Amino acid sequence: MSSEQRSRGLLFVVSAPSGTGKTTVVERLVQIFPDLGLSRSYTSRAMRAGEQDGVDYNFITRERFEAMIAEDAFLEWADVFGNLYGTCKADSERELAAGRPQQGLRRGDPQAAGDGAPGDPRSGGIRVRDRE
Repeated sequence: MSSEQRSRGLLFVVSAPSGTGKTTVVERLVQIFPDLGLSRSYTSRAMRAGEQDGVDYNFITRERFEAMIAEDAFLEWADVFGNLYGTCKADSERELAAGRPQQGLRRGDPQAAGDGAPGDPRSGGIRVRDRE
């Protein structure tokens, strides 16, 4: 393994249906493992009470989101209940380039997230299941 490969972080994709608790799981992991980085998803939906742009999500217009899709700016994106959500390639690359172990943790809806970054051996998936 080259020194560049060792110095890059790992990408973990945490996916689950909406409302299952991805954010709770991810925020707890970041508390336990402070070297983990958390990317913020982009969304076209309106902010809810108590949310902050750049903290909870990167809130952008649907038009800007669609332009970013056309620019191939997302690692993954999905239409979830009529709102667009996605993970920006540049944001994730910046986090991974920082080189801290397991850097680049991100949340994702299961219809978009899959099991990691396709073709990237430095990524893996964590699926959160709802109680049955």
